[in-house]
Amino acid sequence: MERLGFRYFVMFIVLLAVQVLFLNQIQFSGYINPYIYVLFIMLLPVNTPKYALMLLAFALGISVDIFSNSLGVHSAASVFVAYLRPVIIRVITNREEDLSEYPGLAQTGFQWFLGYAVIMILLHHLALFYLEVFTFANFLNTLYRAILSSVFSFFVIVLSQFIIFRE
Repeated sequence: MERLGFRYFVMFIVLLAVQVLFLNQIQFSGYINPYIYVLFIMLLPVNTPKYALMLLAFALGISVDIFSNSLGVHSAASVFVAYLRPVIIRVITNREEDLSEYPGLAQTGFQWFLGYAVIMILLHHLALFYLEVFTFANFLNTLYRAILSSVFSFFVIVLSQFIIFRE
Protein backbone atom coordinates (compact mmCIF):
# COMPACT_ATOMS: atom_id res chain seq x y z
CA MET A 1 0.00 0.00 0.00
CA GLU A 2 2.83 2.39 0.85
CA ARG A 3 4.48 1.62 -2.49
CA LEU A 4 1.26 2.51 -4.31
CA GLY A 5 0.96 5.80 -2.42
CA PHE A 6 4.57 6.66 -3.23
CA ARG A 7 3.97 5.84 -6.90
CA TYR A 8 1.03 8.25 -7.09
CA PHE A 9 2.98 10.91 -5.20
CA VAL A 10 5.81 10.66 -7.74
CA MET A 11 3.30 10.72 -10.61
CA PHE A 12 1.69 13.86 -9.12
CA ILE A 13 5.04 15.64 -8.84
CA VAL A 14 6.31 14.56 -12.27
CA LEU A 15 3.11 15.50 -14.13
CA LEU A 16 2.97 18.83 -12.31
CA ALA A 17 6.61 19.57 -13.13
CA VAL A 18 6.25 18.58 -16.80
CA GLN A 19 3.13 20.72 -17.08
CA VAL A 20 4.45 23.89 -15.49
CA LEU A 21 8.06 23.71 -16.70
CA PHE A 22 7.57 22.51 -20.26
CA LEU A 23 4.01 22.26 -21.51
CA ASN A 24 2.84 25.65 -20.25
CA GLN A 25 5.51 27.16 -22.50
CA ILE A 26 4.07 25.45 -25.60
CA GLN A 27 1.43 27.33 -27.50
CA PHE A 28 0.90 26.74 -31.19
CA SER A 29 -0.61 29.86 -32.79
CA GLY A 30 -2.73 30.54 -29.71
CA TYR A 31 -4.93 27.50 -30.30
CA ILE A 32 -3.11 24.44 -29.02
CA ASN A 33 -2.17 24.31 -25.35
CA PRO A 34 -1.36 20.79 -24.07
CA TYR A 35 -2.59 19.96 -20.58
CA ILE A 36 -1.57 16.45 -19.55
CA TYR A 37 -1.84 16.79 -15.78
CA VAL A 38 -5.37 15.40 -16.11
CA LEU A 39 -3.66 12.03 -16.59
CA PHE A 40 -3.10 11.87 -12.82
CA ILE A 41 -6.86 12.03 -12.21
CA MET A 42 -7.47 9.48 -14.95
CA LEU A 43 -4.99 6.94 -13.56
CA LEU A 44 -6.08 6.99 -9.93
CA PRO A 45 -7.43 3.59 -8.82
CA VAL A 46 -11.03 2.93 -9.80
CA ASN A 47 -12.05 2.29 -6.20
CA THR A 48 -10.68 5.61 -4.91
CA PRO A 49 -13.28 7.21 -2.63
CA LYS A 50 -15.01 10.18 -4.21
CA TYR A 51 -13.87 12.60 -1.48
CA ALA A 52 -10.21 11.57 -1.97
CA LEU A 53 -10.58 11.84 -5.74
CA MET A 54 -11.96 15.37 -5.43
CA LEU A 55 -9.31 16.45 -2.90
CA LEU A 56 -6.46 15.10 -5.02
CA ALA A 57 -7.90 16.74 -8.14
CA PHE A 58 -8.20 20.04 -6.29
CA ALA A 59 -4.63 19.77 -4.98
CA LEU A 60 -3.33 19.10 -8.49
CA GLY A 61 -5.42 21.85 -10.06
CA ILE A 62 -4.51 24.47 -7.47
CA SER A 63 -0.84 23.54 -7.83
CA VAL A 64 -1.03 24.15 -11.58
CA ASP A 65 -2.93 27.39 -10.89
CA ILE A 66 -0.25 28.62 -8.48
CA PHE A 67 2.58 27.98 -10.92
CA SER A 68 0.63 29.30 -13.91
CA ASN A 69 -0.75 32.46 -12.27
CA SER A 70 -4.27 31.47 -13.21
CA LEU A 71 -7.20 32.20 -10.97
CA GLY A 72 -8.52 28.75 -10.11
CA VAL A 73 -9.55 27.60 -13.58
CA HIS A 74 -7.32 24.52 -13.47
CA SER A 75 -8.59 23.52 -10.04
CA ALA A 76 -12.21 23.99 -11.11
CA ALA A 77 -11.73 21.95 -14.29
CA SER A 78 -9.87 19.23 -12.38
CA VAL A 79 -12.54 18.93 -9.71
CA PHE A 80 -15.21 18.89 -12.44
CA VAL A 81 -13.69 15.87 -14.21
CA ALA A 82 -12.93 14.16 -10.90
CA TYR A 83 -16.60 14.52 -9.98
CA LEU A 84 -17.70 13.03 -13.31
CA ARG A 85 -15.05 10.28 -13.42
CA PRO A 86 -17.03 7.55 -11.61
CA VAL A 87 -20.02 8.17 -13.87
CA ILE A 88 -17.85 8.09 -16.99
CA ILE A 89 -16.22 4.83 -15.90
CA ARG A 90 -19.63 3.31 -15.15
CA VAL A 91 -21.05 4.38 -18.52
CA ILE A 92 -18.20 3.11 -20.70
CA THR A 93 -17.64 -0.16 -18.81
CA ASN A 94 -19.71 -3.23 -19.62
CA ARG A 95 -20.97 -5.34 -16.75
CA GLU A 96 -19.03 -8.32 -18.09
CA GLU A 97 -15.74 -6.43 -18.11
CA ASP A 98 -13.49 -6.98 -15.15
CA LEU A 99 -12.09 -3.49 -14.80
CA SER A 100 -8.63 -3.42 -13.31
CA GLU A 101 -8.08 -1.27 -10.26
CA TYR A 102 -5.60 0.78 -12.30
CA PRO A 103 -7.32 2.20 -15.42
CA GLY A 104 -4.20 2.45 -17.58
CA LEU A 105 -3.86 1.49 -21.22
CA ALA A 106 -2.03 -1.79 -20.58
CA GLN A 107 -4.60 -2.92 -18.01
CA THR A 108 -7.84 -1.98 -19.77
CA GLY A 109 -7.06 -2.30 -23.47
CA PHE A 110 -6.75 0.29 -26.19
CA GLN A 111 -10.44 0.62 -27.08
CA TRP A 112 -11.61 1.18 -23.49
CA PHE A 113 -8.76 3.59 -22.72
CA LEU A 114 -9.40 5.48 -25.96
CA GLY A 115 -13.02 6.18 -25.02
CA TYR A 116 -12.13 6.98 -21.43
CA ALA A 117 -9.30 9.34 -22.35
CA VAL A 118 -11.24 11.17 -25.06
CA ILE A 119 -14.19 11.84 -22.75
CA MET A 120 -12.09 12.87 -19.75
CA ILE A 121 -9.71 15.10 -21.71
CA LEU A 122 -12.47 16.76 -23.74
CA LEU A 123 -14.58 17.51 -20.65
CA HIS A 124 -11.54 18.87 -18.82
CA HIS A 125 -10.49 21.09 -21.70
CA LEU A 126 -14.02 22.38 -22.38
CA ALA A 127 -14.43 23.33 -18.72
CA LEU A 128 -10.95 24.84 -18.59
CA PHE A 129 -11.20 26.98 -21.71
CA TYR A 130 -14.76 28.20 -21.08
CA LEU A 131 -13.90 29.10 -17.49
CA GLU A 132 -10.77 30.83 -18.72
CA VAL A 133 -12.62 33.16 -21.12
CA PHE A 134 -15.76 33.22 -18.90
CA THR A 135 -18.00 34.26 -21.76
CA PHE A 136 -19.88 32.70 -24.62
CA ALA A 137 -19.18 35.66 -26.90
CA ASN A 138 -16.60 33.73 -28.95
CA PHE A 139 -18.22 30.35 -28.41
CA LEU A 140 -16.95 28.69 -31.59
CA ASN A 141 -13.43 30.07 -31.22
CA THR A 142 -13.21 28.72 -27.67
CA LEU A 143 -14.68 25.39 -28.77
CA TYR A 144 -12.09 25.20 -31.55
CA ARG A 145 -9.27 25.89 -29.06
CA ALA A 146 -10.61 23.26 -26.64
CA ILE A 147 -10.92 20.59 -29.32
CA LEU A 148 -7.47 21.22 -30.83
CA SER A 149 -5.85 21.24 -27.39
CA SER A 150 -7.75 18.07 -26.47
CA VAL A 151 -6.49 16.27 -29.56
CA PHE A 152 -2.88 17.28 -28.88
CA SER A 153 -3.17 16.41 -25.18
CA PHE A 154 -4.73 13.05 -26.09
CA PHE A 155 -1.78 12.15 -28.32
CA VAL A 156 0.72 13.11 -25.62
CA ILE A 157 -1.19 11.11 -22.98
CA VAL A 158 -1.50 7.99 -25.15
CA LEU A 159 2.16 8.29 -26.11
CA SER A 160 3.07 8.48 -22.41
CA GLN A 161 1.03 5.31 -21.81
CA PHE A 162 3.06 3.46 -24.44
CA ILE A 163 6.43 4.81 -23.31
CA ILE A 164 6.31 5.39 -19.56
CA PHE A 165 3.30 3.60 -18.06
CA ARG A 166 3.77 0.23 -19.80
CA GLU A 167 3.28 -1.98 -16.76
